[in-house]
Amino acid sequence: MTMRTETGIFRLGDLPLQSGKLLPDAQITWASYGTLSPNRDNVIVYPTSYGAQHTGTEWAIGADSLFDPARWFVVIPNMFGNGLSSSPSNTPDYPDLVTTADNVLAQRRLLTQVFGITQVAAVYGFSMGAQQAYHWAALAPEAVDRAIIVCGSARTSPHNQVFLASLMATLEAAPEHLGQGRFSAEPKLARRAFTRIYAGWAMSQAWYRAGLHLSSIGAADLDSFLDDHWEPGFSLAACDLYAQLRTWYAGDISASDLYGRDNAAALAAIQAKVLLMPGETDLYFPPEDSAIELRSLKHGKLAPIPSIWGHVAGAPSNLPEEKAFLRATVRDWLEH
Repeated sequence: MTMRTETGIFRLGDLPLQSGKLLPDAQITWASYGTLSPNRDNVIVYPTSYGAQHTGTEWAIGADSLFDPARWFVVIPNMFGNGLSSSPSNTPDYPDLVTTADNVLAQRRLLTQVFGITQVAAVYGFSMGAQQAYHWAALAPEAVDRAIIVCGSARTSPHNQVFLASLMATLEAAPEHLGQGRFSAEPKLARRAFTRIYAGWAMSQAWYRAGLHLSSIGAADLDSFLDDHWEPGFSLAACDLYAQLRTWYAGDISASDLYGRDNAAALAAIQAKVLLMPGETDLYFPPEDSAIELRSLKHGKLAPIPSIWGHVAGAPSNLPEEKAFLRATVRDWLEH
């Protein structure tokens, strides 16, 4: 059976932001999969992650994947800064910071005004998408039945911020950098350094120890892995990569008038049933952090992903064992 798929652009006009600034002529590029039920009770919101666009996240949708489009109506809103929705690469006056909350509040408008949806069965997200799922649950507790947090956190930790700061500093050091994450031309050498910093964090020490940087893709040596297989995966413009780093760095579900940066209070206010799925070897969002968050949730469950693939285990499009674990755990969580 052919899956019903639609895409569109939702125009928000000049969008007020948490910072007090405006995102001019803001727009969200979106995609939907499946059919909205008459009662609008089969909706899953699936925000994109760092550097990702909706086409790269479709692996999770299908009869044999996490979300069967015969059962669910899945909406993927592209994050601001990802090159499709409003981003520095397509918006000359893009502000210095667009927060995760700014994204989520705009996404709620999308769901309401385009589809007439005010209640969602689940918000599912990986990495920065998981941070958006957490924000959905905290900023609209009455509107979210379930939240599935895969390799993400409610607040970006200091250790994670160190990683993000190193990436931003690398891009800022480029001679092409004009300030505030804008560039006179693509900073090729800085991008090369950027991707190599990233490669030391995305997969675990055990992954490299097992030689998977070679055997998983047929690379001849470490340089070949980095040059030919890893670096080409970062296709966004440098200005967009930088903007999304700033969003990630500032991620915090309690950074609003509702919670006054009291993270425990924000977690406790969540009414949704929350499934926390950290990667067992994730260096960004370790299981220990999820276990701490679990203490403040009213309805939570911790189900770490058994894998040495580090952060990548949470987006296992080509990893059969990890994908099977996600599929079984997520499907069970949605039905019980």
